[in-house]
Amino acid sequence: MHNIRAIIATELKAVDQLIVKNLHSEVSLVEDIGQYIVEAGGKRMRPTLVLLAAKALGYKGSLNIELATAIEYIHTATLLHDDVVDISMMRRGRPTANAQWGNAPSVLVGDFIYSRAFQMLVAMNSMDIMALLAETTNKIAEGEVLQLQKAGDPSTSEEEYLTVIRNKTAILFEASSLGGAIIAGATPEQQQALQTYGSALGTAFQLIDDVLDYQGDPEKMGKNIGDDLAEGKPTLPLIFTMRQADQANAKLVEDAICQKSSANLQQIIQAVNSNGAIDYTYALAVSERDKAIAALAALPDNEATQQMARLAKLAVNRNA
Repeated sequence: MHNIRAIIATELKAVDQLIVKNLHSEVSLVEDIGQYIVEAGGKRMRPTLVLLAAKALGYKGSLNIELATAIEYIHTATLLHDDVVDISMMRRGRPTANAQWGNAPSVLVGDFIYSRAFQMLVAMNSMDIMALLAETTNKIAEGEVLQLQKAGDPSTSEEEYLTVIRNKTAILFEASSLGGAIIAGATPEQQQALQTYGSALGTAFQLIDDVLDYQGDPEKMGKNIGDDLAEGKPTLPLIFTMRQADQANAKLVEDAICQKSSANLQQIIQAVNSNGAIDYTYALAVSERDKAIAALAALPDNEATQQMARLAKLAVNRNA
């Protein structure tokens, strides 16, 4: 990521500064929780997408900084709400905000950060951007509700799983790259290409996240192995295992999802790794990666688009 971000280092620094500046509140708890989440860092994938897409199309203004910041706020707000819904205790290697301050403050500060994002979007004075992010946040909420509805449901299909991750995760990647295109005055063809790129990249990213829940290093990921299982989330490695494994292993996974339990985690990891579930999920992520890279052919061939192709490859070839 360091090499990818090098060509937008100045812009990313400006985004970080604006993130901190616009978190100011007269209510100290709002600022405390907001700063705590921001200081935890993270990959800044979505701001990176905004900045790279705009740079690829030769954008020279400052709306890219504002849009990247607003989108990072939306992402941060979803994390605050996610951790409450999932009763998560750890994120990015340290206690979640709800573990530190409780659920109610976390939800309310999440609302504050959402509304601050839309204050920034209004100030940008672009109805196209407003429409894009309004639709995006609506879809994210639908994805969250569908995921909640499917938690503990071992009958969840692969199609339903993909709907969840495209609405919950991929759509904000899509809005980031498409938003960068819109502010840069992209042609309809370029907008479509960057929309496809962001959606495919986000899907690949989440697929690998779900692989890492059974193969990753907890210290590098900043969360525990098997967290999704403990929350009863029927991710693709589990769906494939129930579909392909022998009856005993399929029943083991089914019961774990129903009970939202990671008590048999080691046996389930063995089952997931032995029946081709990891390879299947990884292959689908590679297919999405290739789709993302192919979409870049509609853009000018420059350093920014080259780094976007590298970012797609990195989304698949990572261990955290």
